[in-house]
Amino acid sequence: MQFELVTDSSCNLSDEIIERFGLHILPLTFMSGDEQYYSYSKGQKSDLKAFFKMMRDGKIFTTSLPNQEYSEELLRGLLDEGKDLLYIGFSSGLSGTYEATAAMLDEMRKSYPSQKIMHVDTLAAAMGEGLLVYKAALLAEAGATIEETHAWVEENKLNLAHWFTVDDLMFLFRGGRVSRTSAWAGSLLNIKPVLHVDDEGKLIPMEKVRGRKKSIQALVKHMKESVQAPSEDQTVFISHGDCEDDVEYLCELIRNELGCSDIHYNILDPVIGAHAGPGTLALFFFADKR
Repeated sequence: MQFELVTDSSCNLSDEIIERFGLHILPLTFMSGDEQYYSYSKGQKSDLKAFFKMMRDGKIFTTSLPNQEYSEELLRGLLDEGKDLLYIGFSSGLSGTYEATAAMLDEMRKSYPSQKIMHVDTLAAAMGEGLLVYKAALLAEAGATIEETHAWVEENKLNLAHWFTVDDLMFLFRGGRVSRTSAWAGSLLNIKPVLHVDDEGKLIPMEKVRGRKKSIQALVKHMKESVQAPSEDQTVFISHGDCEDDVEYLCELIRNELGCSDIHYNILDPVIGAHAGPGTLALFFFADKR
């Protein structure tokens, strides 16, 4: 690559993809009581199944932006090596992560006037953000310039569709996404919401279905209605909150009904997982529109 790609841990990419492209990750933080943790540590494997088990057992986690001191150290370290930087960040509609990092980079331009420092708000989350980073990394690997890569992400980000469902509405209630009444009623009636991320990068409820399998089928229905053709050539990303059986069912539907074979999935990072909860299942692909 002619430049360095920086993203944040919300991208939810696998260690294999991060290592393949030499991506630099700014870790968001999450807390349990007085204990603070990074959601990503280079070279360290996190036991995310244990994290989601703790959530199922009632443990409550809170979240925060990337540590500013750590972020500045990583970014300045790359710039001190003479590198150009492109930061591809977590939706400003869901977090202050992008705005804080972009402001830091804008300030750094004064100290590194001869280097290219660019950033883009993906208006995306989890492996939706990750899919944009992945495509940008492929472009850079093929020789695209920093300007060409930045332009491609800007031009295509509103075609990145997010469709997801959760298994327990109480986690969305704790995060302020649904009311207590809706959460309790939904739990009692086995109602599963289907949500997406809109053009402003915000989380929007779209419909309600009864039962887990129907909610997964609804994700595929929305994909069939909007996926860019030819669907069999699509790269599909899936994030999940420790529910691999449901991932397998979703993958089977996508393969059978849309002919897709390039499917990647990964367990949700703790920061988004803390808000969405165990059983979250999110589908990402390129569509005619979000």
